[in-house]
Amino acid sequence: MHYTHIIDDALDTSVGAKGLPRAVLDQDLARLRPALDRLRAWKADGTLPLLSLPARRDDLAALKPHADRFARFEHVVVMGSGGSSLSGKTLVALKDQGFGPPAGRPKMWFMDNVDPATFAELTERLPLDRTGFIAISKSGGTPETLTAFLTVLAALESKVGKAALATNVLAISEAADNPLRRLMGRLGGTVLDHDPKVGGRYSALSLVGMLPAMIAGLDCAAVREGAASVLDPALAANDPMTLAPAIGAALSVGLARERGLNITVLMPYVDRLNTFAYWYRQIWAESLGKEGHGTTPAVALGTVDQHSQVQLYLGGPADKLFTLLIQDTAGQGALLSAAALGGDDALSYLTGHTMGDLLLAEADATAATLVKSGRPTRVMRVARIDEKVMGALMMHYILETILAAHLWGIDAFDQPAVEDAKVLTRQYLSQRRRT
Repeated sequence: MHYTHIIDDALDTSVGAKGLPRAVLDQDLARLRPALDRLRAWKADGTLPLLSLPARRDDLAALKPHADRFARFEHVVVMGSGGSSLSGKTLVALKDQGFGPPAGRPKMWFMDNVDPATFAELTERLPLDRTGFIAISKSGGTPETLTAFLTVLAALESKVGKAALATNVLAISEAADNPLRRLMGRLGGTVLDHDPKVGGRYSALSLVGMLPAMIAGLDCAAVREGAASVLDPALAANDPMTLAPAIGAALSVGLARERGLNITVLMPYVDRLNTFAYWYRQIWAESLGKEGHGTTPAVALGTVDQHSQVQLYLGGPADKLFTLLIQDTAGQGALLSAAALGGDDALSYLTGHTMGDLLLAEADATAATLVKSGRPTRVMRVARIDEKVMGALMMHYILETILAAHLWGIDAFDQPAVEDAKVLTRQYLSQRRRT
């Protein structure tokens, strides 16, 4: 395993009245046996092709020429909504922590909103002729993605000319007649096929996440290897009692049902996992918020939110399950000497320690304080952050989400409320059309 998953401090034996009784956890875990059978059936008959992705490498080889072409740009702009953007953004964060990409790789920009002021800045500041643009829409009709793409195309055409547009653009969409494919056909641009059975928020291991990751220089085979390290035991197991994603699902559902904990906080103590927390927020909320079920996912970042959110977590309503993602950072960073601290007695506790020591101590202290205050807390620990670990964490939460949906008796793969809003958006635009 590339991570450890510790839930002892989410049980009533540790945190008291708000914790989940072990007997309830075990009952819900037993209810997940049919879900494991269903996962195996889905993989065998191709109903859920995302379960076959961790073992595949042929599609990565087919992506390489496209990744190589876009890696030659100075900038690459990815336009997509939800998982179409967050998947790649989460993976690329392993290589670019905000200070720029590795040498020889383009700066990646993920444009997942449609604020016109932001796009005005993008088209004004980026060297458009040296920028690649990737539009991702499974349906090919996502209005935000199409509007963003059309906006940059207009600016790009004025810079490079219509005949050269195709060299700077690429799209990902399902193989069906749709607006994005028709647009790319008129441009003469490349369109890669999005598997229609892989939902956007579950697409991180597909070309949706793999292409941006490959452009950024990640080892995508390692990402999938990490995912397989979590998936394969789940597919082989008859008993969910030892499976971390099953335990996580039973814990979340049980605490919501038995203890009224309807908020689940994911708090990584790793900057490179900050975007991952937002990826988790989307897959959990959109998959499970149905028919009155689900819990509200919240994102915090250690140590930043120790100075804001933790006050609420400890002193506010006891209505949350906390998950802390902690990396072993002991010894990382420069050693703080007594001389560097100027002999200040108030700082003597830092003497002989590193920044990594401080980060780890604060993470452990936050977990201990939450438990002391009776807040159910689980801890996931990793020794390092790399492609394998990221793949493992992604697959953990994909499976935890699917298994939680089973316990609530809902479909993890639809989003009816989102579709209703899309219909209304089109109606409003039609009513307000400018002449």
